[in-house]
Amino acid sequence: MTRLLGVDPGTKRCGIAISDSTQSMAFPRPALTRDATLIDKLAALVDEEAIGGIVIGLPVALSGNETASTVDAQQLFEEVLEKISDIPVLQWDERLTTLQAQKSLSEAGLRSRDQRSRVDSAAAVIMLQNYLDGLNAE
Repeated sequence: MTRLLGVDPGTKRCGIAISDSTQSMAFPRPALTRDATLIDKLAALVDEEAIGGIVIGLPVALSGNETASTVDAQQLFEEVLEKISDIPVLQWDERLTTLQAQKSLSEAGLRSRDQRSRVDSAAAVIMLQNYLDGLNAE
């Protein structure tokens, strides 16, 4: 199997997680700044880490309705599809992952101001792990 790249889209930063080669565990990587170089950095990660697929978080409201974040994540998804077309790219529901990440970091003893640099990638780990758990349940 190949490794998967999880991306938790944000307006300032994107959380990053990468699975192991058995696609059973997700691990955090440093978040990437959401700027004009983001797609190039994602493409470099795909090459460097032998990534076989990308899972991009799709934030929707609890009601299932689209939000401004949903539209923003959809734009990122389309950009990645266009620029990194040699591997599968898909979207995965990431409702409440940031909240779960903040709770986990708080329970680990991190103060909220110390969480800022870690919460995006922690949310990416939760999102990617949820995807992997769904794969492995089949």
